[in-house]
Amino acid sequence: MSKYIPSLKKHYTEVVVPGLLKSRGYKNTHEVPKIVKVVLNTGIDAEADKNAIADIQRDMNAIAGQKTVLAKSRKAIANFKLRQGQVVGCHVTLRGDSMWEFLYRLIAVALPTIRDFRGIGTKLDGQGNYNLGITDHTIFPEISLEGVKKHIGLDLTIVTSANSDDEGRELLRLLGMPFRRSAETPKPATAA
Repeated sequence: MSKYIPSLKKHYTEVVVPGLLKSRGYKNTHEVPKIVKVVLNTGIDAEADKNAIADIQRDMNAIAGQKTVLAKSRKAIANFKLRQGQVVGCHVTLRGDSMWEFLYRLIAVALPTIRDFRGIGTKLDGQGNYNLGITDHTIFPEISLEGVKKHIGLDLTIVTSANSDDEGRELLRLLGMPFRRSAETPKPATAA
């Protein structure tokens, strides 16, 4: 009986690692950068009632495939009508097989369903990690539109073990991340 391996993880070991070994000239497979974790985060309005908080947490649980953690405020801020201990966000960290499954759903299913999608930005954070903002959580197939009362946005961070932005960008590109074509990239020549 063989253990189930997520398809994107199999793609990483069979295609991405040899590709990076060849293009970057690594001497050892352990030098090849890998995806460490994926962090999903969303903010919750300070004036949201318990039902709205429960709906947001339910949707985040469905998207992530595991239970999320509610973030609470550390101190009261009167100008924002915020009390100490009030729920202000919801987050989850994905690792292992659940991380690979989520990345596959993001790359192959969710991102292509965005209207007028032309790719995502190529800018990384300077340490090989990628941050992506999603304005509408209904792009994920786990969310049914009938049960959605309010559309929420997500912050998504893909943490890699890459030492530079170029390594991280190449890793994500080989994994299938649909990066936007930049102005510097030469366009393919067309036959006249």
